Order: sequence, then C-alpha cells, then structure tokens
Amino acid sequence: MAGESEKSGAVRKLPRIVRTVAELQGLADEERAARKRIALVPTMGALHAGHMALVRAARARADRVWVSIFVNPTQFGPNEDFSRYPRPFEQDVALCGEEGVDLVFAPSVEEMYPTGAQTTVEVGELAKPLCGASRPGHFRGVATVVTKLLVAAKPHVAVFGEKDFQQLALIRRLVRDLLLDVEIVGVETARGRDGLALSSRNTLLVPEVRQDALSLVRALDAAEAAVAGGEDSADELLRIVRGVFLQAKSAELDYAELRDPRTLEAAPQRLCAPTLLAVAARFPATGGGPDARVRLIDNRVLHPKPGPEERP
Repeated sequence: MAGESEKSGAVRKLPRIVRTVAELQGLADEERAARKRIALVPTMGALHAGHMALVRAARARADRVWVSIFVNPTQFGPNEDFSRYPRPFEQDVALCGEEGVDLVFAPSVEEMYPTGAQTTVEVGELAKPLCGASRPGHFRGVATVVTKLLVAAKPHVAVFGEKDFQQLALIRRLVRDLLLDVEIVGVETARGRDGLALSSRNTLLVPEVRQDALSLVRALDAAEAAVAGGEDSADELLRIVRGVFLQAKSAELDYAELRDPRTLEAAPQRLCAPTLLAVAARFPATGGGPDARVRLIDNRVLHPKPGPEERP
C-alpha cells in the first residue's frame, strides 16, 4: 500500500497506486480468480464530493473499488483547457483513501497512447448533437479512452455521473455494441448548496461570476416549473431558458436543447413524454489570460403532463 492517512482520529490506508496497464490487468486477473467483483470509477482527477458519490455507489456493488485518474488529451479540443485542467494528485489520492478506495490507476499519456497508436472508437449518431456538435472529436476521445480503461481494468461494473448525460448514453451504447461484459451504472448529479452541479472545472471559475454560473440550474428550474404548470411547447421552453441566460451578463450560452433521453434525437414541438433539457455555457475563467473561459454543462429530464389523447 502507498501509505496511511488520518481522518477524525482513524487511520486509513491509502489506495495502491498503479501506473501501468500490465500491472492493472494482472491485478484484475487475480481479483477475478478470487471471485471478487471489481468496480471502476473513471475520472480525470480533481476529485470532489460528486466523485465520492460515485465511489460509494461503486462500493455498494463490488468488493473492490478502483478509481482511474487520467486527464485524457484526446477529448480536449485545440483551444480548450487541457493545460489548465486541475491536477491535485496527492490530494486526490488522500480523498480516495478517506473513502476506502482500494486502488488508483494513474497512467501516463504514453502508457495509454503508445507511440504509433492508430485505433480510435466512435459511437455514431449519439456523439453528434449537443457537446458533440460544439466540441468536434470530443466523444471520439471519450469513447477511445473509456474502452481502453475497461480493457485494462476488466471491471464487473463501471460508474459514471448523470451530469454528463450524453457521455453516459454514449458509453452504454459502446458497451452494447462492442459486447463488453461490464455493467454501466449512472449516478444522480451531485450539487453544491447553491444548486450548481459539482464539477472539477468549477475551480476554474472566476469567483465573482459563480452567481452567473448558477444560470445553468436556474434555467433548468424555470423550465421544470413551466412544464409543471402545463407548458408543453418546445419553443416556449427554450425561450424561457435563453431568457435566464440573458440575465447572466458573463454567460456565453453554447447550447440549450430538448432531446429524447434515450436516443438524443430532437424532441417534437409539443412535448408528450419525458424529455431531456441539456444546457452548456461558458464563463470567465482564472488563468489563461483575459479571454479565458470555462465551459460548464447541466441537464434535467422534464416530465410534461400528458395531453388528452395520452391520458388513460
């Protein structure tokens, strides 16, 4: 084991740190031979309470909980925040120790993408709308690295947050299409006291614009309230959402869209079934100069009242 940490007087062992795929695969084989269930929580580090909720969900489903920490370069665009993405590794390991994580897989870029690597994974239509449209190539990077992590760790279950709704849908599709023997579990979005969805990127926000960042959850709340009041017009709901963002002076709305939560196809003009409202916006960020922005996302599934023809 890597060492020990103290929390509230109790001594906890830090998780084992693994750096190579070969070592991880060997350990996975040993655990499987011993009939132990492995749960993997893939992350890019900068861990927070939301990640720990994923860890607890993993612990409820497995004997061994493994966390991967890898800032994946292939899912960042050329003008995105790869270089500024927070990397507090020692703090992350300590946090994992406090939650009883058994192992942290922290490979190098060279380990995950050996020289000459040419194979990538793409997941068709699910990768095209929403973040796929505004971040070309992003989901190719996500699908490729998740496939590599599943092959390396050989988990029985892998746990992801529902904040990244499109990513979760894409990974479920990937696992089905590639016949991978792993259960994919989604966990409800964790939020701060003010309602902002927890994200490692929140640390990049300029402190004085956090109130503007709350436009994400305010927009979702406003749309949900309208639906609860009987509104079923897609255009009207999106008008309400955009109105919220107009009140947040520092916000740059990337997208606000209504989609089928299963297929991610565009929702009909009149909503008559559960519908995903997904939003993304950019806000002023620390570091990177005066024009630096951090991109945050959020979502909610709306439940419109059935029309007369749908009522029993």
